[in-house]
Amino acid sequence: MSKSIYPKELIIIYRQEIIQDIRLFTSQPVAKFYDSLFMNLDLSFVREYPETGRRGFSNHAMICAFIVMKCEGFSRITDLVDYLNNNLLIAHYCGFDISLPLPSYWTFDRFLKNFDHTVLSGIMQSQVLFLESKGIIDTSFIGLDSTPIHANTSQNNPKSFLSHKFKPDNQPKADKDCKLGVHAASNQSGEKNFDFYWGYKNHVLVDCISGLPISELTTTAETADSTVALDILADTHGFLPVTECTFLADKGYDVKSIYNQVSRLYGGECIIPLNKRNTKDTKLLPAGVPACEAGLAMNRDGRCYDQNRVKQKYCCPFKLSGRCPIDHVKFHNGKKNRGCTKWVTIPNDLRLSLDRSSKYFKTSYSLRTECERYNSRFKNTGQERMWVRNKSSVTNLNTFAHISLLAVAVAVVATCSGQSYRKLKSVKRTA
Repeated sequence: MSKSIYPKELIIIYRQEIIQDIRLFTSQPVAKFYDSLFMNLDLSFVREYPETGRRGFSNHAMICAFIVMKCEGFSRITDLVDYLNNNLLIAHYCGFDISLPLPSYWTFDRFLKNFDHTVLSGIMQSQVLFLESKGIIDTSFIGLDSTPIHANTSQNNPKSFLSHKFKPDNQPKADKDCKLGVHAASNQSGEKNFDFYWGYKNHVLVDCISGLPISELTTTAETADSTVALDILADTHGFLPVTECTFLADKGYDVKSIYNQVSRLYGGECIIPLNKRNTKDTKLLPAGVPACEAGLAMNRDGRCYDQNRVKQKYCCPFKLSGRCPIDHVKFHNGKKNRGCTKWVTIPNDLRLSLDRSSKYFKTSYSLRTECERYNSRFKNTGQERMWVRNKSSVTNLNTFAHISLLAVAVAVVATCSGQSYRKLKSVKRTA
């Protein structure tokens, strides 16, 4: 990995000259933190200046500046501009020439909107591969989850009393790229509280052992979580094999195609709770057959094959006799005395055959809490609500947030400091 974006000798000479200016001084632990962060950030494959046209500011310096923005938890570019102008030493560590004016708000805004996202994805992948080579990241247990990203629009303001503000055809004028989405407003089981919002989603694949991100994808808010799972796994497999992985996700990803693809393509398994989809469980007797409304064991009565599903039909044991021994009210269901009828789905696929009551399932699924913890750290970088107003900027800013958290882990591992790479604030404080 490259040790610096500039030759080390030039950095040392330049620092000796500028360190004499008292105006450059800031919090020394914070300054040392960013110095270590950027010294271990590999930007060697990123073109620093365009081939043609106006030279402008260094791409390396701009990338480092946005990493500072996310490490400081800033949501607005204006906060970043003020911070760099008041902490010139950190701006110097980013790679800016502090003898000249620093980039303006509009310079940062244009860069965020126009910069090639594939370059940022390449930076993130190089960080993941470095941590994988050090034994920090692997794909034995990987979890996928999404985070709602609220757009910068007045419809998302809880104090807004606009009529029909959450109607699909009432597209916000402030952000024409965002879409209407919904997310759970409560984590309590049995509670069905949902909030509507205009915005986006960030889907992130997390190593459930290290608690670090592996791959991410930004979509508009209306995109269902299950529709992007296979794409993220395929993209990840392209640079980091997920062979024989254990894929963890919540019931929003309980789709048959995910189970089949993970097993067939990667030789892995899925640990996903069953989404009952408003269906009622049929209680079975110890003999493995359902009971009728009167509590009596029912008889098998044929099968139904529908849309790759097999359903076993059960009928009343006194169907042929024409009389229920207890005269149950539901025995006379129409003109014919056929009694109760029930259907039981026979497990014939990976989704239904998974034993979700086993200790193995519960122990494995408990590792998915690392996804929740990482999403919390991701939100703390200022990503819960956007102040930019287009999908390109939102996508790049989300990736910058992941890069900044990975950069902390890379610096901690590269310097062998022994600190926890999961605690950004403590690393900054003790650098």
